[in-house]
Order: sequence, then structure tokens, then C-alpha cells
Amino acid sequence: MSKRAEPVIKVGIVGGTGYTGVELLRLLSQHPHVEITAITSRSEEGIRVADMFPNLRGHVDLAFTTPENAPLTSCDVVFFATPHGVAMSQAQTLLDAGVRIIDLAADFRLQDTGVFEKWYKMPHACPDILAESVYGLPELQTQKVREAKVIGNPGCYPTTVILGLAPLLKPNVLIDTSNIIADAKSGVTGAGRGASVGTLFSEVSDSFKAYGVSGHRHHPEITEQIKALTGQKVQVTFVPHLVPMVRGMFTTLYVNLTPEAREMDCQALYEAFYADAPFVDMMPASALPETRSVRASNMLRIALHRQADNPDRLIVLVVQDNLVKGASGQAVQNMNLMFDLPATSGLDQVAILP
Repeated sequence: MSKRAEPVIKVGIVGGTGYTGVELLRLLSQHPHVEITAITSRSEEGIRVADMFPNLRGHVDLAFTTPENAPLTSCDVVFFATPHGVAMSQAQTLLDAGVRIIDLAADFRLQDTGVFEKWYKMPHACPDILAESVYGLPELQTQKVREAKVIGNPGCYPTTVILGLAPLLKPNVLIDTSNIIADAKSGVTGAGRGASVGTLFSEVSDSFKAYGVSGHRHHPEITEQIKALTGQKVQVTFVPHLVPMVRGMFTTLYVNLTPEAREMDCQALYEAFYADAPFVDMMPASALPETRSVRASNMLRIALHRQADNPDRLIVLVVQDNLVKGASGQAVQNMNLMFDLPATSGLDQVAILP
């Protein structure tokens, strides 16, 4: 039996009791180049991680500590799996100690502080750090992620929308960016682990509903990133839905091709664009991806469809695990790039079936 590689990256996790926190623990505990040195929770201080999450027995031998008592400033990188507003309140102290930051909340996603304050109902505590942060979508920002001190990990829905559209947006804009429709569905874990009536089993099971139709926090994130890629005015109709399943995300994108793009081989375009992207699987033309094909993996799968009676319309189907590629797995992928490791380190888990 081969020996596990010596740890080279000291990792801290702030907020380890939510779904993204425990997913980080699952992934990082198996990472060949990571030593988890701190895991924080104010409410669970002193409780052993493996007692709360028995799937981690034999893999994580730590107890939860408060952020004040955790050795975060001695880490190489700290992940924030916390509510919005926490990372930006601690960012300067960590940066002064030479610690790099990956935030899974929204503190470093939106560059426009006015937009951030409108949607998250709080002032931004460190706009100067925000200006230097990087939106951590590794497939599109590889070099910037490598050099970043602070990463704003993308939201789950934006990951599917932006990666689903990117080959049509750069280097050339091949769609009408004023009429993009994103019809998106997520498993219940996307709402977090906190108790609420809307996510009770008896409320969610055997039901299907839309939410955030008049406005959702991920909408400005999507439009900001598409505008950054294209330099054009953007109009996105984005409607999220709650599906009665634990994890998984399915986004269907409807776009109108520009006249010069209508005769293009879009399948070949996508395959070339993602040829070197280990976590984007460009499926055969007209394939029908399923959320179960990515469950518990960092893979995102894309399939393209054209309809005979509407050749100007392209339909893009995108699936991912909302907790992995949509959150914690993508965060680990960003960490790998930041520390000059292969993007796939610690992330080669095969999706689980059934």
C-alpha cells in the first residue's frame, strides 16, 4: 500500500457545520497535499468533527473551535463556508499574515459594491480587497486564479450558466446577449443546512416550485460576468426552481444565434473550447445529461440541442452537483491552481450511481 503524500498546504475552514463546510471536509480529507489544521464553529465548539459527521470517522481528527481560538493565521489558505459578510470582516487580518482566502459566500463575487449592498443588505467592509479579488471560475480565469490572494468562489447557478454559455461569448459573441433564458433547478441542499419551513421534507417532497422569479441574488452575478466576457449589454431571464432531491443542479439555457453563427458547428466549437478542461464533459450532440451522472463529483456536463423548426435557437443543457462543482469542489479546484497543483488533485472522485 503506497504512502500518502506528505501534506504541503495547511488549510483552515471557517464555518464547518453547513453543507458546503462538510463537503470541503470530505474532499480535503482525501487530498494528497493538504493538512486540515483548523475547523471553526461557534455553536459546536469542542465537539469532534467525526461525532457530528460520522462519514468522516477515521479521516478528520479535529474538534470544532471558535474563530478566535483557531490557528487561522498560521494556515496557507482559509476557506470561508459561512454566511455572507463573514469573510470580508476577517480578510485583512488573514492577508496581513500572508494567508490566502477562498470565500464560498458572496463577499468577493460582485465587483460593484452598490449592487452587492442592494442584494445582500449590508455595506461592503473592504472594497479595496474586493477590487483585487478574483472571480474563481477556473476554466475561464486560470492564470488570474493562480496569482490570486482572494478568491470569490462563484455561485452554483452562475457556474452552470456561465460555463454553459462561455464558448458562445469569447473570443467572439455568437448569440443575442439581450435575450438569454436560463431555466434552472436545484436540489434542496442549495438552500443550506439551516432549518426553515420551506425546506422541510413534508413541504418539499412530491412537489416542484419556482422561487426568486422577480429577482434572485445570483442574477446580478450572472449578468456581471457575461458582460465582462462580452463587453455588451446583457439581458438574462433567470428563473430558479426547487426540486425534491438532496443534491444536483440542472440548467437549461435558451439562446438565439447570431446570423454568422447559424451555420457553425457548435458541437465542435464547445469541444475545442473545453478540450483542456478536466471538469467539463462535452457530451455527444443531442445527449440528455442527468443530475445523477455528476452526483458527488466535480464534473459538469454539457449537451447541445438544435430544433429543426427553429434553427436560430440553440438549447444548452448543463448538469452539476450543486455542492461540489457548484461550491466546495470548485473551491478546492481553485486552491489547487493557487498552489501550483494539478487542477484535479483530490477531485478525481467518480460520480455515484444509482
